[in-house]
Amino acid sequence: MKDVSDYLRKTVSETEPRLRAVSAAENAKPLSPGGWSRKQIMGHLIDSASNNHQRFVRATLQPSLEFPKYDQNGSVRAQGVQEADWELLVSLWAAYNRFLAHVLAQIPESKLQTPCRIGDGEAVTLDFLARDYVTHLVHHLEQIVGTS
Repeated sequence: MKDVSDYLRKTVSETEPRLRAVSAAENAKPLSPGGWSRKQIMGHLIDSASNNHQRFVRATLQPSLEFPKYDQNGSVRAQGVQEADWELLVSLWAAYNRFLAHVLAQIPESKLQTPCRIGDGEAVTLDFLARDYVTHLVHHLEQIVGTS
């Protein structure tokens, strides 16, 4: 997991200044008609960090993980992400992901094959879950700030 942890830490360090440079006008408007704004995508990434934090820790402590799926649209709406301060969102996202990089580095190799089932999906390993988390994060960061 050290490679995933290092990549996540590097991604946060390189992306955080670019996120802070996004203007209020840019972060509030939908990226496509009927789609999410940059603020809403950032809220989704914070939800993803929160959900995956629990998944990573619980899968490390248990022989297997059963975790509910979450309603991403409902979560973004219920939290009022569109009305939140952009600097708050970016700060929370960056700090949470720096901590997740630390958490990932603590996962023992013996736990990487722990089976994890999210909602009614097929079981995947903890290793897959961690790597997929970072892939998902990068995909959404590209939507917010473009590719580097």
